Amino acid sequence: MRLVHKAGVAALAASALVLTACGNDGSSSSSSSSKDGKSLTWWVMKGTNPDASAFYSAAKKEFKAKTGATLKVQEIQWADAHDRLVRAFASGDGPDVSEIGTTWTPEFAAAGGLTDLTAKIDSSGLGKDLNPALKQSATLDGKQYGVGWYAGVRAIVYRKDVFEKHHLAIPKNWDELQQTVKTLKKQEPKLLPLPVAGDAAYAVAPFLWGAGGDFATEKGGKWTGALDAPKSKEGLDFYTGLALKDKSSSVGATTWRETDVLDSFVKGKSAMVIQGNWTPKTAIAGDPSLKDKIGAFPIPGKDGGLAPAVLGGSNLAVLKTSKNQDLAWKFVDMMTTSKLAKDWADQAGYFPSTNSALKPYANSTDPLVKPFAETMLKAGKNPPSAPGWGTVEGNKTVSQMVQSILTGTSVDKAAKTASDAVTKTLQEN
Repeated sequence: MRLVHKAGVAALAASALVLTACGNDGSSSSSSSSKDGKSLTWWVMKGTNPDASAFYSAAKKEFKAKTGATLKVQEIQWADAHDRLVRAFASGDGPDVSEIGTTWTPEFAAAGGLTDLTAKIDSSGLGKDLNPALKQSATLDGKQYGVGWYAGVRAIVYRKDVFEKHHLAIPKNWDELQQTVKTLKKQEPKLLPLPVAGDAAYAVAPFLWGAGGDFATEKGGKWTGALDAPKSKEGLDFYTGLALKDKSSSVGATTWRETDVLDSFVKGKSAMVIQGNWTPKTAIAGDPSLKDKIGAFPIPGKDGGLAPAVLGGSNLAVLKTSKNQDLAWKFVDMMTTSKLAKDWADQAGYFPSTNSALKPYANSTDPLVKPFAETMLKAGKNPPSAPGWGTVEGNKTVSQMVQSILTGTSVDKAAKTASDAVTKTLQEN
């Protein structure tokens, strides 16, 4: 899941007809250099896995053993990836396989840049094991254009020592969460009970979805914003009300991103924070004394159970311009079903994409692993699989709505403005 640029695929594709996509060393990364079928080029995003070199070596070795072909790995910066992929679609001079953010996949599929993998996925049996939300993220008009590679999900990370001090139980529903906030506000006045970050769009999702609302809905191929639907507004009101009515947050948090929330937690200024499963290790690295003081629990549902949480990560997709379609599929299948899938997830702090590989994490005894994995397995949900949703992300429509509410705009007005903007964006893309 990554933000896309506002220029749009069509405009970029038109300007890319005379351009080529270059590798890290400035050389062409064309799959045409692999016409003999003995090599495959893979674009992967730089920085997700801190130990990538060792992983790449293992992937090259396994791919060679399984296919006899050579794997060429090229790291691409996330900031450059969207435009480089668009140019690759237009020029035909790109990779065979690329990592693609989940919210980019429908956009690129709609633009005609990706290969329809539905038949291969079905015949392999992989489709039955894929996490449903990840599968949806790569599906457009009933056809699947990518396979989930890794993903993460959000839950609530909390100070176990503070909860134990005040004999607080893990909240199991919204009423209990609200009461926990009120208790912490009274008993620990120097701590923010649960910061509500204005610039963390998907922190609101469990409450929006948990109330039965949605970001957008589709009917007859036409997408419409749904943020101003009654149930959506109920979720928005509860979430922002934690800050406005229950004083769980601070005025400064109105502009916070998720990284700011994590920083507040690491510095001992917050008791609970909504964070992704990839962040507890970062928190402990920032303050090793937190190792035995923190835990995590799923964001509770309105009346109990688990609230749906955004499942974000990356798919692996085969470019339609690849001259090595069968070999490319073998690579995608290998990366998502072999031990390499688990190795990448473990090293990067994410989870693998198949249910069979995810279940051991959900059954883990690690208090900083199990709640996240359980959420992903049972309640992971994908943002709207609309070709224009990446543009909605890039426009920060949801964040601006939350910030507007936190600074005094009514939920009704802010939700209507945002919903209209979502409708306009999705129907223009």
